[in-house]
Formats: sequence, structure tokens, C-alpha cells
Amino acid sequence: MKEFAYQRAEDVSGAVALLGADPDARFLGGGTNLVDLMKSGVERPGRLVDVRQLPLGAIESTSEGGLRIGATVTNSDLAAHPEVRRRYPLLTQAVLAGASGQLRNMATVGGNLLQRTRCGYFADVTKPCNKREPGTGCPALEGEHHNHAILGASEHCVATHPSDMGVALTALDAVVTYETADGPGELPLADFYLPVGDTPHRETALPPGALITGVTVPPAPVAARSRYRKVRERASYAFAIGSVAAALDVSDGVVREVRLAFGAVASRPWRARAAERALTGAPAEAENFAAAADAELAAARPLRDNAYKVTLMRNLVVAVLTELAEEAAR
Repeated sequence: MKEFAYQRAEDVSGAVALLGADPDARFLGGGTNLVDLMKSGVERPGRLVDVRQLPLGAIESTSEGGLRIGATVTNSDLAAHPEVRRRYPLLTQAVLAGASGQLRNMATVGGNLLQRTRCGYFADVTKPCNKREPGTGCPALEGEHHNHAILGASEHCVATHPSDMGVALTALDAVVTYETADGPGELPLADFYLPVGDTPHRETALPPGALITGVTVPPAPVAARSRYRKVRERASYAFAIGSVAAALDVSDGVVREVRLAFGAVASRPWRARAAERALTGAPAEAENFAAAADAELAAARPLRDNAYKVTLMRNLVVAVLTELAEEAAR
């Protein structure tokens, strides 16, 4: 590991100033992803600015009826919060599906959104990787890619985003707030992650030196009946091979509102807008759920060894929405 300096920030403006004064610095929250990448040599910061003690650890109701979640809230505290469990059960389920209990106790909300792909070529500094070293190539295209992207990828990168929490927040239309030297700003999560294109190393739309200060989740009555379902290769701690965040409002057997987001299929949490449009106003029946999934997955471009994800995601959408529809009919 490269030798680095360490400094604890005293306040938000001070943290931003410290990073601005040292372009080789990085913010440190729980460190559950960053420190691992430092050990492997993928990340090589010269200074870590510890933001864990900043006053960003609260979960508060907003005047509009949503929740404001501070960037340093741990994943464990987020999942256990009574208002999160009551208003947004899919968010609690998503967080609990991610990592292990020990990691959730350390990992922060801001860091979760910024975690980087688990692609083996990205993590191995002896291999080329456009995300790690632009212009070197993407060996996953012809190599090991059974858990790589089927949506929104490019010839430059086919890696997937690993966050479970991010999938649920995408379905909830969450907004990321941040602070820069020029003042505060915000980004809807739908715009937070950049398309892969030919610049896979540029992952988010955050301005340079920005510190995430929190996430605002707007009121979403539809989320009262919601679910996060994750498929993985083992029942214990493992990253998804496919996941769905879904919320469903059914009235007289007809879908009045639906939220859908997919995980582990793209470089970012994937909002299933085509599926939502296909379902809204349709009878809440399995054949319509399947047709909606097909409408979204029509854009899929699977590789040699990951076409199974198309079928997996279709079946997952049908299963989750059917469960939610049956609950609504009781």
C-alpha cells in the first residue's frame, strides 16, 4: 500500500477545503471499499480526509413528508430506522441484503453510493481496464463476464455497479445533496451516475472535490407496499447477479402506480422506465408483468456468458410484482 497522510475534518467546509488543497486526497467514511482498493493498488491517494465525525449522521423527516438521510449514517442504522422501515420497506430490505453485519456497521450512505465495481479486471492492477486506466481496453468483453452488464454497457466497459441500496434509492427518486467550495448542490439519483460511453472512468456527475452530505427521499405513498429481491450465487454475503426494487399501488385490480429499478445489470442502478410505462393502467396480472419486463429488457445486449440474466430478470420482475399484487388483493 502506498504511504498516505491522514487528517480528520472538523466541519463540512473544512473537509471540502482540505480536499481542494490536495488533489491527491480522498474522503474517508467507513472505508469498506476505499481501503480494500488501496490495499490492492487500485486507489493510491496521498491523503485521507476522515469525514466520519462530521454532523451528517442524522435521519430526519422533511416538511414534505419524506426523509433526509445524512451521508455518514451507517448502513445498519439506516436499515433499522423505524421511519425507513415504515415508509420505505424496500430500502431496509435492500440495505440488509448487502454486505455483512460487520460491514454494514461501518459502511456509510455516502460511501455506498460511491463504491466501485467488483469486476475482477478492475480490481487486478496487472490487467488492463478502461475504468482504472482509460484507453487500455476491456478484457471482460471476451474474458470472464458471467456477472457483467446486459443494459447500458459499451465496447469500453461492461462492469456493473454493486450497490443494493442505490437500486432502492433509484426506485424512490432520491436526490443526492453535496457541498463544494462554491456552495451546496444536489443531483437526482437518476442523473448522479454517468452513462458508460467511452469514458467509463468518469462514474458520477459530482463536481470535482464535492463531498456528499446526504440523500433526500421524497414522499412516496406507493412505497408502503414495496420489496427488494436479490438473487446471488450463495445465500450469505455476496454481490447480486440480479436484483429488483419494486413498489406497487393497485386499485380494483389495476396498476395505479409502479416503481421498478434493476440492480447488477448495468454500470449504474437501472430505472425500468419502459416497464413502468407498460404497466401503469394495466391489470395487475402475471402476463402483464412479464410483458412489462420484456419491454424493458428488449434493450438488453448480453455477452457470450451472461444471457441468462435476461431470463433471470424477467422471472424476478414477475415474481416480485405478483407477490405485491397478491398482498394488495387481500
